[in-house]
Amino acid sequence: MAPITSLQNPKVKLAQRLRGKRQRQQEKRFVIEYGRDVKRALQQNYQMDFALICPEIAGSDAAPMASATQTFHITPQLLKRLTYRENPTGIIAVMHGKASQGLPELEHHDPQSALVLDDLRVPGNIGALLRTADAAGIDAVILVDCALDLYNPNIIRSSTGACFGDHIYYLSSREAADYLERRGFQALAADAMGDATVFDVEMRQPAALILGAEDRGLSDFWRGRCDQLISVPMTGQLIDSLNVSVTGAIIMYEMRRQLQFS
Repeated sequence: MAPITSLQNPKVKLAQRLRGKRQRQQEKRFVIEYGRDVKRALQQNYQMDFALICPEIAGSDAAPMASATQTFHITPQLLKRLTYRENPTGIIAVMHGKASQGLPELEHHDPQSALVLDDLRVPGNIGALLRTADAAGIDAVILVDCALDLYNPNIIRSSTGACFGDHIYYLSSREAADYLERRGFQALAADAMGDATVFDVEMRQPAALILGAEDRGLSDFWRGRCDQLISVPMTGQLIDSLNVSVTGAIIMYEMRRQLQFS
C-alpha cells in the first residue's frame, strides 16, 4: 500500500477538520489517536469510519484498527501535521459520533449516585473527573450548561476513554436541580468554605456530588439548591485549595466508601 503523503487527500482533510467542535458536530465524527482509547470506544459500540496508520510508529497501537472498514498508510511527516499529541502513537482513527444524552435518557437510567459538573470549561479537568467517576463506580455524570463536547481531544486523552461511557448526560442547571430534587437525591456541593468536611458528612443513597468551575467556584444557583456545602480539609501551611479534579476524586471515593459499607 502506497502511503498518503499529501495534506490535500480527502481523508486527511477530514481528519484535520475534526480538530474543531463545529466540524465534529457537522460531520458527526471525531478523532482518536491512541489504541487504548479506540479499543474502549469500540467496547461501547462506537463505529470506526476509517483509520490512518503510520506503520513506522504505530506498532501494537495499530491492533484495534483491524475493525476499520478502510485503512490507509501515512508517512511520519504527514502524521506530525495531523496529530494532537506531542508524541504521536502512529494512528488516527476517525470514528462516528453518537447523539448526546439528556434528561429523558437520565430518567430511564435511574442512577443511585451522580457527579454533577457545573459549567466546567477546562477539558483536562472534565476528562480527569470522568475517569475517576468511572473508577469510583459513580452511576451517572451530569454535565450542566457545558459548552464542550465529549469528543474534545483533551477530554478523550485525560479521560483515557471514560468519555465513551453510556452514563454521561447534558442538562441545564434547572433540569439537573429539578431532577435531583424530584428523585430525592442528597445534593452535596464541594466548596472551600463548606459547613462540614467530607469526612464528617453522612452520605446516603441516592447521592449527588456537585462541583463548580475551578476559577469561579460554585454558582449561586447551586448554592441555593444543594442540601449541604462540604469541603476537603486543608492542613498545610501554603495551599488553601485543590484542583477540582483532585477534590472530586477525594469526595467520590468517600462516597463509595460510605455507600459500600453502609
